[in-house]
Amino acid sequence: MIEDFFTQLTWLQAIGTTFGVVQVLLARKNNIDNYLFGIVSILISLWVLYQSKLYADIILNLYYLVMSIYGWFFWKFGKEKEETPISYSSKLEHLKALGIVLVCFTGMSYWLRFHTNSDVPLWDAGVSAFAWAGMWLMAKRKMENWIFLNISNAISIPLLIYKELYIYAGLTIFLFIVGTSGYFKWRKIIKNHNGEFAPAQ
Repeated sequence: MIEDFFTQLTWLQAIGTTFGVVQVLLARKNNIDNYLFGIVSILISLWVLYQSKLYADIILNLYYLVMSIYGWFFWKFGKEKEETPISYSSKLEHLKALGIVLVCFTGMSYWLRFHTNSDVPLWDAGVSAFAWAGMWLMAKRKMENWIFLNISNAISIPLLIYKELYIYAGLTIFLFIVGTSGYFKWRKIIKNHNGEFAPAQ
């Protein structure tokens, strides 16, 4: 029975990982359909993470789900009912992103330490905090999303190995590599579109 349970989790990780790989490759190409694959990956991840008691990651994935739906509409229609282009974050958006990290880390750390049976509260909270900010920036099609998401990935890799979620750890290593590549890919897109690298004012 126990072996069947872990085999099921392994298969779910593999399926979720496949959709996650397609999602991040499409995001790197600036393809809006990345969100559709991401939603499927998120739904699978929710069950796996629940079984592994990674509660902050569950909340994070629920947030991913909401932001994926929002991001798809924002990318598709934007503020002017037309597709939103890639851009650099303004100073205010930088401050908002850092604020998301601080608030999320503080809130998640407290909740995990005193209201759950999590054995890695600070670790789990750190992964979530930077990912929350990164996903918010991704939904707004901001270059800096790759930086925040890769900080989250760097923290997440050893956590997933510790939790013996090796397939997800492998996926996260892949996401880190693609995230680095995605940053330069998006920067090239901006250069080709605008002819310069000037950040937003």
